[in-house]
Parts: sequence; structure tokens; C-alpha cells
Amino acid sequence: MISAESTLRSIALAQPATIRVFEGLHLDYCCGGNRPLALACAEKGLELQSVVDRLTDAATAKAFDRDWSLATPSELIEHIVVTHHAYIRAELPRLLPMAEKAARKHGPTHPELGQLERQLILLGDDLLLHLHKEERVLFPYIQTLDKQRNGSGETAEACFGSVQSPIRMMIHEHEAAGALLEEMRAATDGFTPWNGACPTLTGLYYGLDMFEKDLHRHVHLENNLLFPRAIELEQAALTAQ
Repeated sequence: MISAESTLRSIALAQPATIRVFEGLHLDYCCGGNRPLALACAEKGLELQSVVDRLTDAATAKAFDRDWSLATPSELIEHIVVTHHAYIRAELPRLLPMAEKAARKHGPTHPELGQLERQLILLGDDLLLHLHKEERVLFPYIQTLDKQRNGSGETAEACFGSVQSPIRMMIHEHEAAGALLEEMRAATDGFTPWNGACPTLTGLYYGLDMFEKDLHRHVHLENNLLFPRAIELEQAALTAQ
């Protein structure tokens, strides 16, 4: 049952179909997901019962996606890399030239676009490095832990003390990326183009809105599903030694 005391994270985990509602209301269910629903609604000026009703309706409807809480860590990793990492790598080269063009054309009358371009460049640089670290260091270690649990004979070895160390860093970087996008959203009136805006600006704002939504789903899968399981796998492996 969804209540005022339910955290956004717990709702999203128990009922993945509610994620569409959170996205539509711009309620952060990933990095900021440990807040009670009542507090999150109050911060956004949303009427609590209306939000509860929408979440309940979504939860009783057909889920929009696979229930990834039932997937293995290796399945989760494959999905994250193929779906969300690939999305970031495809979208950044498309959005960056649009941001540069919009800033050049409209910057004199809309100075926020220059800042938007700089923030997007920073976000892109940070995210691409972040993906590299996950794919080359953290994810292979988790996959080996998963195989070790299934009796593959492999032993997981890491260049870090505990998996909790890189996980803390990844969560911190998730929060930084989310904060940058939140600043960009605030500076652009919710990625809303002004009347008569050119197609480039309109496309850029739409693309950034979709980028933020995808990042929220991406971070939810890692922070709330994959990372806790990785910690459990490592602890089980250590206990078995």
C-alpha cells in the first residue's frame, strides 16, 4: 500500500510502473529516493492525495517494463550497459552540437544558454569517465562475484579493498550528475522552450528532458538494485572462504 510515509525508493522498487508517474512529476526516486512521499510532495508543492492516487493507479495497471528486481546481477549489468550506457553515448554527441548552436544563436538574449552548454559539456565529460570506470572495473568484479556464487570456479579479485568503496564513488557521481541536470532544468523553466523558439532549441530541450528521465531509470537500477546485491554477493563470498 502506498502511503505518505512510503519512501519514493520503496515505491519504485515494489511497483516499477510508478516510475512513469515520478518522472512526470519530476520527483527524484533514485538519488533522492529515501525521502518520504509526503516530504517530496511538499517540496514540489504537489497535493499528496492526488499523487498517491496516481501512483496507486499506475501500480495496479500493467507494468511498463520488466521487473528488474527479479533479475540476476549479471542480467542487470547487461541491461544497464546495452540500454542506458549506450543511450548516453549516443545522445551526448547529438545534444552537444545543439547546445552550442542554441547558445551561439540565442545567447545574447538568453544568457542561460551559455551556462547550459558549459554544464552539458561538464556532464558529458563526467558521465563518459563514469561509464568507463563501471565497465572496466566495477561491473566485471560484480559479474565474477555472480559467477562465483553459481559455482563457476572463478574467484573475484579486486584492485580495491571492498566493493563498497567504488560503489560509494559511483553513487556520489550519480548525485553530481543528477544535481547538474536539476540545475539545467531549473534554469530553463523545466526544459520548456519559449514561444517561437527555433527547432534546434526545442529539440535540445526535449532531448535533455528525455536524457534526465533515462538517467533516473539508470541510476535507480544501479543504486537501488545492483549495488546492494553486489555488497551481498561480496559478503557471501567472504563468509564462504
